[in-house]
Amino acid sequence: MSQREQQNYIPALTGVRAMAAYLVFISHYLDTFDANFPHFLKRFFLEFHIGVTIFFVLSGFLIAFRYYGNFHLTKEWFLQYLKNRVARIYPMYFLLTTGVFIYYYFSRDPAITNGFPSAVGLFFMNITFVRGFFHQLKFTGIAQGWSLTVEECFYFSAPVIFLVISKYRKFFLQIVAITGLGFLLVLIFRNVDWDGFFGNFTFMMLYTFLGRCFEFFVGIKLALMVRKNGVERKNKLKFTYIGFFGIFFCVWILSRLPIPAGWFVGLQNPFGIITNNYLLPIAIASFFYGLITETTRMKSVLANPFVELLGKSSYIFYLIHLGYMYIFISRGINWLNDRVFDLYDKWGVDWHSPFEYDWLNIIYAFILLNGLSILLFKCIEEPLNHYIRKSNFLIRAKPKQMSHVG
Repeated sequence: MSQREQQNYIPALTGVRAMAAYLVFISHYLDTFDANFPHFLKRFFLEFHIGVTIFFVLSGFLIAFRYYGNFHLTKEWFLQYLKNRVARIYPMYFLLTTGVFIYYYFSRDPAITNGFPSAVGLFFMNITFVRGFFHQLKFTGIAQGWSLTVEECFYFSAPVIFLVISKYRKFFLQIVAITGLGFLLVLIFRNVDWDGFFGNFTFMMLYTFLGRCFEFFVGIKLALMVRKNGVERKNKLKFTYIGFFGIFFCVWILSRLPIPAGWFVGLQNPFGIITNNYLLPIAIASFFYGLITETTRMKSVLANPFVELLGKSSYIFYLIHLGYMYIFISRGINWLNDRVFDLYDKWGVDWHSPFEYDWLNIIYAFILLNGLSILLFKCIEEPLNHYIRKSNFLIRAKPKQMSHVG
């Protein structure tokens, strides 16, 4: 890792990635624990989708922290920047998305296409990220991959955002303009039968960059503040814990809101959108600010080398925790359960199987998914990342120089 990379790398924030991915995992598999949880606790855990908001704020911070001080709107700079983004995000997404559609070829799982007539066409819409602009197609392919469309829109927008901030000193006006563009697109297309392309305001505010740009801008604002002031502070406020409890206070608010008809969580209530898109990012930024500028037990845990490894592999974990990888693991666990009971029958005993409890099987799957994520990270994602950065893809690599990680 180069000197610049070391200066721009914050281990605790890598650990935060794992925390965010695990929150999303809990929200998706909560139903397994239905019988054991009271309703209010179930609603609370159901809102752990806020891990996605953590990712968005973190992306805004990291991109600004690493690139704001040296960005230039030149062809060479932009191609190098784009090359870094492709190396970081695209290889595993492409491979896993290809795997989804191979799985569809054999399984015909309707959830993968959601009724779209052409699987080939949908495959190209997935690998180019454009499916995320369509309400009816947002959960096709890798369902949770909708958030990568939001990320990619930010990546392409970031250099222009930086230019407007540095040259014209316009920050919050950009948020208003971007969100306003989203509202305009909904007004234009909401009555057009085009697979829900900007089909309604709730979709626009929750599943597109135009609606969720504030989360990235909060991260950018934090990065600019840290770049300007450094990590030394005069006040002794514990931003780590203020932000941490602020995050879960927002979760509590979301859990108390009624769920609109046809939707899934309190997030999709109008007040939920305000809480998730505008209040929660501020709490998250406070949490990050504490992790950057304070020495706390929580920072030590998140910066632990093993947690850091989990954070580095969390992108893969996020992509595989739902879908065909989980299905294969679940089927494997069920197969083991059948074999155990076959043995019990053979032995003539009436024992419990370690694989007969759904809640315990989720824990097994969680462990296996993490193991698989680390394996794929070490064997595929990290090598491909380095290979693309050192290659002549998009722009000729500079000799003996490695572009900074991000």
